Amino acid sequence: MANSGCKDVTGPDEESFLYFAYGSNLLTERIHLRNPSAAFFCVARLQDFKLDFGNSQGKTSQTWHGGIATIFQSPGDEVWGVVWKMNKSNLNSLDEQEGVKSGMYVVIEVKVATQEGREITCRSYLMTNYESAPPSPQYKKIICMGAKENGLPLEYQEKLKAIEPNDYTGKVSEEIEDIIKKGETQTL
Repeated sequence: MANSGCKDVTGPDEESFLYFAYGSNLLTERIHLRNPSAAFFCVARLQDFKLDFGNSQGKTSQTWHGGIATIFQSPGDEVWGVVWKMNKSNLNSLDEQEGVKSGMYVVIEVKVATQEGREITCRSYLMTNYESAPPSPQYKKIICMGAKENGLPLEYQEKLKAIEPNDYTGKVSEEIEDIIKKGETQTL
């Protein structure tokens, strides 16, 4: 498990940026599939936002076979996540993974609070024009594995575990299936 406190108080430099992840990119192995420079920075809270799952433009994700994570403004709510420090060379691959060009997500700048109470500005993503839909069991599992791996607050982990998934029982991509299998053998 990663240390949930901030690793590096200096923050980003001209070669890097901070990215706030709240969905499948909570899991180290998942973010490293396309963004190898991602280094754990800290656990953080995004105040006055709420986690939701949906299908962009009503189309079910062909990767995940269910709703995928997004956030929306919701006074009084909070979303916990991981701040990754990433090399700017991974900016395009991260945007591509998040479907920015296709209009699935837009890039936003958010201010998050570290567990020590420090406010930091990060890049994040928000799904536009979506219909709420439950996540697949596999997608939910990846998110829960990432939350546990990085020590998100237990109360928030319980909220994630309580999310009702859809009834998809098929396979997701082979690389994701491998990650899930590894996670299952580690918890036995």
